[in-house]
Amino acid sequence: MYFDWTYLVLVLPAFIFSMWASARVNGTFRNYQRQFSCRHISGSQAARMILDANGLQNVRIEQIPGSLTDHYDPSANVIRLSQPVYDNTSTAAIGVAAHEAGHAVQYATHYGPIRARNAILPIAGVGSRLAVPLIIIGLILGYMGSFFIVLAYVGIFFFAACTLFQLVTLPTEFNASSRALQAIQSSGILNLEEMEGAKRVLWAAAMTYVAALAVSLTQLLRFFMLVDRRN
Repeated sequence: MYFDWTYLVLVLPAFIFSMWASARVNGTFRNYQRQFSCRHISGSQAARMILDANGLQNVRIEQIPGSLTDHYDPSANVIRLSQPVYDNTSTAAIGVAAHEAGHAVQYATHYGPIRARNAILPIAGVGSRLAVPLIIIGLILGYMGSFFIVLAYVGIFFFAACTLFQLVTLPTEFNASSRALQAIQSSGILNLEEMEGAKRVLWAAAMTYVAALAVSLTQLLRFFMLVDRRN
């Protein structure tokens, strides 16, 4: 029976880190859902205040189902906030909503990493569908000739594009959180004590992106080692 030590040594620790990060963000969000703003400002109201302060009255805010499904859709120019965030006045909800408003401000100001991420997006989108199938086909049929080894390397190229997309995503997420916290503080949406809740939620959320990048990087290295060994 074949034992893939590359997965055990490389990918598994990153995967465990990813599971921890996911559990941490959910736990932190639930914890600070119970810390409410003394000004009774909801997540949607906080996002609206930040958008308006940056001249983005044209950006709409909508409520969507689910939990932590919040996102900014640049194609529709709308911020979509989940049910636990939209009408909630907790510091967790305000932090998440402000973060999405930060993304809208990034697009409006043509923030560099956003432009780089958008440039990579088309090939990363293709890569997310084709990378792993191409690598697997190349590994399985590599003994039949160099064509299939080349096919596996093409798959690695696509997987690398996905990894690069995740790498460029990191500064956009950290910057959106930084913008959010600055806007919350400057507008007085939360006081200093309440700010701690928003900071902790946004930090926990950022760790999920770090963990996802770690998994992608280790998986990329693993695939390269497997294909190189087959070659």
